[in-house]
Amino acid sequence: MPALILDRLEKRYEGHTAAAGVSLSVKDGEFVSLLGPSGCGKTTVLRMVAGLIAPTSGRILVDDRDITRLPPNRRQVGLVFQSYALFPHMTVFENVAFGLRRQGIAGAALRTRVEQALGSVRLSGLGGRMPRQLSGGQQQRVAVARSIAPRPSILLFDEPLSNLDAVLRDEMQIELKRLQREVGITTLFVTHDQTEAMSMSDRVCVLAGGVVQQFDTPEAIYHRPATGFVAGFIGKPNRLQGRLALGGDGPQAELQGGHRLPVERAEGLAAGDALDVVVRQEDISIQPLEDAAGTGLPGRIALRSFVGARVQYVVALQGGGEIIADTPTNGPQSGLAAGEEVWLGVRPQHVYATRRVGAEAVA
Repeated sequence: MPALILDRLEKRYEGHTAAAGVSLSVKDGEFVSLLGPSGCGKTTVLRMVAGLIAPTSGRILVDDRDITRLPPNRRQVGLVFQSYALFPHMTVFENVAFGLRRQGIAGAALRTRVEQALGSVRLSGLGGRMPRQLSGGQQQRVAVARSIAPRPSILLFDEPLSNLDAVLRDEMQIELKRLQREVGITTLFVTHDQTEAMSMSDRVCVLAGGVVQQFDTPEAIYHRPATGFVAGFIGKPNRLQGRLALGGDGPQAELQGGHRLPVERAEGLAAGDALDVVVRQEDISIQPLEDAAGTGLPGRIALRSFVGARVQYVVALQGGGEIIADTPTNGPQSGLAAGEEVWLGVRPQHVYATRRVGAEAVA
């Protein structure tokens, strides 16, 4: 039985729809991320599940119980805010105990539950400290402990790592994933950071304009994007424009300058259709022009940038336009220089083409 079901959930405001017919089924113990750019509706969905926003229509079910119209304190959900929302005048122990006291738990039972929650987030022995005496990562874990202490059915995270520095954010991604696995609690996690979503989640729901674009495993979303939006949002995309050409070699995207790239999937497209084409930087192989092999594009390196684990090349294409490709720092092509003639190899399965909205086909 799914632990959480969103059934055609909608939130409409005057002149704006924040969430449109969102339907999800989250398994018991599953970690699911709501991913998308600002304004896509992910936080609106989370807040409807938490009871902080009333949906215009649709249903929310937790453990097969309809909670759509219940107040937040009767939903059996825990919420971890972006700002942690710890009480600065309370000790760590009292912060974690707050929700338990509201449930009427006291005495030895209260102390046991608080200590269990602090132990789960590796903060045993710090119950007497004040929040100001903790690091940002420790405060985040206190917020998690406070949320899991009442033993909710669903744990909700509203961009909880956005206030942390890069190193601590990476550490907390591992900590939160480990905690979720150990506790086994069903988790809904909101983020605009695709690295967070892809590395932590069992499945990812990509949203745009309040509409679910794709709900699948991180691997499927990355390798088999269901829409042009997903293809252009996940990874590091190059966005190009062209028209669909059909021939004996199959469908191709004809780009500026007459260069063509093979398109593996062209369902619903016709010859001459104006296309939006996405090719991810990391899916492009770069090599000296004299070593050209396979399908691809000729160009000249305009800029080379060292970015740690990768070397990034901005390549000016013959006939106009630019494209970005990157390669591992320790790879065989990491030493190419600006001005060098190169060949950008692209496989058909890495070319994502969709009909440009509002554009007309040409004969």
